[in-house]
Amino acid sequence: MSRIGKKPIVIPGGVEVKVAGSTVSVKGPLGKLDWSLEQGVDVAVNNGQLIVGRSSDDRKLRALHGLTRAELSNMVQGVTKGYERSLEITGVGYKTQVQGRTLSFNVGYINPVIYDVPTGIDVKVDKQTLINVKGVDKRLVGQVAADLRAIKPPDVYKQKGIRYAGETLRKKEGKTGK
Repeated sequence: MSRIGKKPIVIPGGVEVKVAGSTVSVKGPLGKLDWSLEQGVDVAVNNGQLIVGRSSDDRKLRALHGLTRAELSNMVQGVTKGYERSLEITGVGYKTQVQGRTLSFNVGYINPVIYDVPTGIDVKVDKQTLINVKGVDKRLVGQVAADLRAIKPPDVYKQKGIRYAGETLRKKEGKTGK
């Protein structure tokens, strides 16, 4: 069996897990998430634990076994604690503003870059240069943070741009004059 897939997931208090056919629903204090199971992977709820199994030792099913267990674990953690990603904007005059469900970035382009925040994600801007992305879905939080970073990735020479909080960048040396 898969090393990750065979570990049971402990269901904390206040979290409700329902398995209906090929869909697993996890409902908690912060929200509700669904995951559709692949054929050959099954999920059972026993004594406050979520157990993932598979029907055969096929290579694809072994991979899906561990993936399903990891996704369900992330869902349980997401509806109880949630996920958060922080970004920093570095550069003279670089800033962002929240306008309803959109973000407006002034990061050195002629026109401001407008980003529509998807549903299920909360974005908070502090001091116009710090962005906090929060949500219950780990994949969606990570994707939104990656999309925001892609608007203006950090420059390797001057270190200007949007980066993850705590990200260390390798600084390249510029041309040397004679």
